[in-house]
Amino acid sequence: MKRNKIALAGLALLSVGGITLAGCASGSGDTGEETPTDGASTAVITTNGSEPQNPLLPTHTNETGGGKIVDSIFAGLISYEADGSVVNDVAEEITVDSPTQLTVKIREGLTFTNGEEVTVDNFIKAWNYGALLSNAQNASYFFEDIEGFSWDEDSELTGLKQVDDYTFTITLNKPAADFAQRLGYSAYYPLPDVAFEDMEAFGESPIGNGPYMLASEDAWQHDEGIDLVVNPDYDGPRAAKNGGLNIVFYATQDAAYQDLLAGNVDVLDAIPDSALETFESDLPDRWVNQPAAIFQSLTIPEWQEHFATDEEGRLRRAAISHAINREEITDVIFQGTRTPASDFTSPVIDGWSESLEGGEVLEYDPDLAKELWAQADEISPYSGEDFTISYNADGGHQAWVDAVANSISNTLGITAIGEPYPDFATYLDARDNKQVGAFRSGWQADYPGLYNFLGPLYATGAGSNDGDYSSEEFDSLIAEGISATDPEEANEIFQQAQTVLLTDLPAIPLWYSNVTGGWSETVDNVEFGWNSVPIYSEITKAE
Repeated sequence: MKRNKIALAGLALLSVGGITLAGCASGSGDTGEETPTDGASTAVITTNGSEPQNPLLPTHTNETGGGKIVDSIFAGLISYEADGSVVNDVAEEITVDSPTQLTVKIREGLTFTNGEEVTVDNFIKAWNYGALLSNAQNASYFFEDIEGFSWDEDSELTGLKQVDDYTFTITLNKPAADFAQRLGYSAYYPLPDVAFEDMEAFGESPIGNGPYMLASEDAWQHDEGIDLVVNPDYDGPRAAKNGGLNIVFYATQDAAYQDLLAGNVDVLDAIPDSALETFESDLPDRWVNQPAAIFQSLTIPEWQEHFATDEEGRLRRAAISHAINREEITDVIFQGTRTPASDFTSPVIDGWSESLEGGEVLEYDPDLAKELWAQADEISPYSGEDFTISYNADGGHQAWVDAVANSISNTLGITAIGEPYPDFATYLDARDNKQVGAFRSGWQADYPGLYNFLGPLYATGAGSNDGDYSSEEFDSLIAEGISATDPEEANEIFQQAQTVLLTDLPAIPLWYSNVTGGWSETVDNVEFGWNSVPIYSEITKAE
């Protein structure tokens, strides 16, 4: 795979084919009688999905159910090809003028599906909305490197300056070596003017500028699915070669898989545990099992009694980690479609290492686990309450959660049990309201860079720091790494930051995921991207 080599010195141009990124797969208007791109199919592709947690706003969507939809109906300055390499989308050219200054020129004549032209103003207003403290957007931290951003009060992004309708500059408050590479993430999508009239209503029926658009104002049927049709006016690298997407929200992965076998689903992006032994024979020449930028972990939040980041908490976290037999679980439960983790990132990302200082805490060692647990009991005896692991039942997690719980119970002599929630949205709400104990956690990269696996999840106050972890040492190293203009130097610092995480274990790394998926006999040109999401726009289907 190619690796990221963004240069921030001199005059670096972000243009088609101009920059190489890391890669191995991530997530209104009148439909008329328009057809897809010349030579394409008009047949609709049916695929699996899950109920989005929030309204479909780019800056508030940070989970895969909503992300799959948002990425289909919006287009950003750049987009990522299957291998993670960058191509311009709305952007005509992005110039990195200095370590803290970028100039963006967008293409003229592009429109949203309501006919409004896409201009620089649509980006500036959308980014300011996403960054504003009082708007409490989940992805607000993606703007924290832009001059004017504030975690303490409502503040304008003064680093965004309009030059003309199609050109603006971005001034950063500190060097961010991978900032240009981030600009394909959904937080940086533009919004039409109508969005700001009623953002909540807009999120229920959004108007975008991407390759697809909602089939009607009520296309999103909650807890059932959403219908997308081709946007005939989209002019970019992701032009659809089919007639649209029917995304069905399944309660379980098993149900989705059975529908694939029955011919009711065209493309499935996750094989359930129950079919891992058979899916390759069930789907001859119609399956994928390839590395992806996905990391799975077990988070024990700071509010969990006995597990604060102090001496007792560190001992108990290390004991839990040593009590988990990752090799056995990935072999037996996942049939080799997972790899035991040796860090907090992904093997497909430049800078990954399997030999970090402190990495031995991820090794299965039941004797050491018992010893560490006993040391923690000397500080404060564990009261015997159940150690619960919360998860969403619609995501195919029960088998591995039960296996992890059994491994912990058998090793430490405590009662560890799974605590299922019916669907992803319900689980996320319970987690966000601190109604859970330990919980299953994971990360599907937003863009192909090491920092994306670290800063958003473990920096103090970060938007996806769901366990409320805070470490001055980690924060300092992360800030130093993201300010380094040399990618190799930055990655070395990020590795140092991970040694802090291996001591504190705010999340316990479990394994890296492969993307496993399949498709029906009626579709062609199925390819899964670096972020594990099918490249829907390229899929064709027999009429």
